Amino acid sequence: MAQYLISVIVDESVYDLPQEEKEKSWDATGVFNEELKAEGSWVFAGGLGRPEEATVVDNRGSDVIVTDGPFLETKEFLGGFWVVEAPDLDAVLKIAARASKACGARLEIRSFDDA
Repeated sequence: MAQYLISVIVDESVYDLPQEEKEKSWDATGVFNEELKAEGSWVFAGGLGRPEEATVVDNRGSDVIVTDGPFLETKEFLGGFWVVEAPDLDAVLKIAARASKACGARLEIRSFDDA
């Protein structure tokens, strides 16, 4: 089985939703997560904090450079993710369709390299 990263694409408004809406989304996502576990597709998942809380570390040169804020300035960003196992792209597309419904967001699917 291959592993895939399913990235949740959001904008900052997702963090400003009323608490009731957030909890509704979290509940639906929790149900979906339990389904993935029962099916044997679950590897790992997580939601991410606000982009402005990010820290970037760059140690490619002679000094370590640490900067506050996101890697990119953009209107959309990674809000969370799942790592799932699926036999092929068709199977993960079906999983992602359910994930999109559960979390109420667009998703990007990428396979892991066989390194």
